[in-house]
Amino acid sequence: MIAFFNRRMKLFSIFDLKLCQGIGILVGIILVKLFPVLLDLRLVWYILILIIFALRPCYVMFFKKA
Repeated sequence: MIAFFNRRMKLFSIFDLKLCQGIGILVGIILVKLFPVLLDLRLVWYILILIIFALRPCYVMFFKKA
């Protein structure tokens, strides 16, 4: 299953990736409109979530051998 998605992702151009990024931003905006309580979280929670989400991409980018 993962190999299938890896093959499909190689077909994406930078434009396609940026469109996916835009979709993610819009989904985030919709979630905030549906659940406004998400805006009341303390900044520390957002920073913690950001660090957790960034761990894997940073590992792959800087430390994983090709």
